[in-house]
Amino acid sequence: MCLAFPPLLIFHNYRLHRDKTFYLTVSRMQTSQPCLQCGACCAHFRVSFYWAETDDVTPGGVPIMLTEELLPWRRVMLGTNRPEPRCLALQGEIGSKTKCSIHPRRSSVCRDFQASWEVGIHNLCCDKARAAWGLSPLTPNSWNSPNNFPKAA
Repeated sequence: MCLAFPPLLIFHNYRLHRDKTFYLTVSRMQTSQPCLQCGACCAHFRVSFYWAETDDVTPGGVPIMLTEELLPWRRVMLGTNRPEPRCLALQGEIGSKTKCSIHPRRSSVCRDFQASWEVGIHNLCCDKARAAWGLSPLTPNSWNSPNNFPKAA
């Protein structure tokens, strides 16, 4: 089973208000994304999710025109319900340069999928997808290049 975890957060720009309350600005860690050179998970797994995530029910949801019915209460991304899946929303070449054309509107199953070691936890599903495309597994060092650290102000 693939587990998802919340993104790493960093705190910066704290300030003391007149009433002695601290306010913190929170943002995601600035990282270069090994996922943008991969895309294997989008071309290895079936992407199925609850039907109400589509934009015909939920404004700003997954575009229904990129899905098909799997079961009465489940939808599936086009291209992923076949022996050699590839999500129709995936653009680019796997292992080189990829992106999701509907990234802000992607399904919960895509939002919840964490690349291996992205948040310090190994994900065997990520490794399995990468191996199917001849890519080596990600390591903790995949996320620790000099470009992955927050920039000083």
